[in-house]
Amino acid sequence: MQAVKRPWMDEELEIFQDSVGKFFEKEAVPHTERWIEQGQIDRDFWNKAGEAGLLCITIPQEYGGVGGDFRHEAILVEQQNFHRVAGWGNGVHSGICAPYILAYGTEEQKKNWLPKLATGEMVAAIAMTEPGTGSDLQAVRTTAKRDGDSYVINGQKTFITNGQQADLIIVICKTGDVSGGAKSVSLVVVETDKADGFRRGRNLDKIGQHAQDTSELFFDDVRVPAENLLGGEEGRGFFQLMQQLPRERLIIAVGAVAAMESALAVTAEYVKERKAFGNRLLDFQNTQFVLAECKAEAVVARTFVDAYVEKLMRGELTADEGAVAKLWTTETQCRIVDKCLQFFGGYGYMTEYPIARMYADARVQRIYGGTSEIMKLIISRTL
Repeated sequence: MQAVKRPWMDEELEIFQDSVGKFFEKEAVPHTERWIEQGQIDRDFWNKAGEAGLLCITIPQEYGGVGGDFRHEAILVEQQNFHRVAGWGNGVHSGICAPYILAYGTEEQKKNWLPKLATGEMVAAIAMTEPGTGSDLQAVRTTAKRDGDSYVINGQKTFITNGQQADLIIVICKTGDVSGGAKSVSLVVVETDKADGFRRGRNLDKIGQHAQDTSELFFDDVRVPAENLLGGEEGRGFFQLMQQLPRERLIIAVGAVAAMESALAVTAEYVKERKAFGNRLLDFQNTQFVLAECKAEAVVARTFVDAYVEKLMRGELTADEGAVAKLWTTETQCRIVDKCLQFFGGYGYMTEYPIARMYADARVQRIYGGTSEIMKLIISRTL
């Protein structure tokens, strides 16, 4: 399952897929257990990924990137899921932060930050969620007040992927009235090694994705240069966030489908070997029917998401379609993994079995990137 041909793939992408798979097999899989125990991946893994050309794949070569497109990113996400490297937050680093800088940054910002993200010299995070604010980004209370040639940032963020290792953080904050809603939202970039008053909280203890550092972040009178305002214009942050969300949600959907396929693969292998009452589990009609239903749903999901990848490549994917993709695939992922786990019996509840980790890792898919409930709200507006 590690050499899958998609309808949108060509020979160059097949070669890329093969090289990505080999990279994960060599540089990630042998270290997964240790990363889970230490609560984060090794920092130098980012540098190795940069050397292999796996960071900032969609960023043009003039800014240090690979110059690929969303299809390259989709392959990377798939291979990460197939090899069960749940702790690597590259989806945020390369899939969200780098495209924000490319799309909205000034020329100086792009030349300053993107090459460092592409090599792994800097690890990126985006600080959206606050203790009292989740999907409602208009309600953030972190402020960035202009003071001469600087912004002074105050506030608290939580559930931040790459939070322990991030060197560059895009902070969603209010540059205007804190109660001003969307029109006051801006994106301000903080370089952590230059940010007095910035501190990291604890590495949060999660249900799943234990190798991924997910943190609380605190900003106490953090002063950054005024030129760190992304795009150089206040009040554009909410528009910038909304414009990128269809793409970000499709990334999550791609990962969800790959996770379904991976769960089915390990379960099919298990039921062919495990015996009960003198027969293989696969010989029971219930096993055949349940896994047949799961495979049918996974095939539908794959076909659906592949069509949306092609649509995004044409620049036609809408916000509500991105919401549909995330809602349906993540809900289906959780349902399929749950059904697969049942075939393992008590072993499915043991964390040394991949299916148990898939089960725990899957649950957050219905939360981050906008909860399932928010996706339904977006979709309902089209009715």
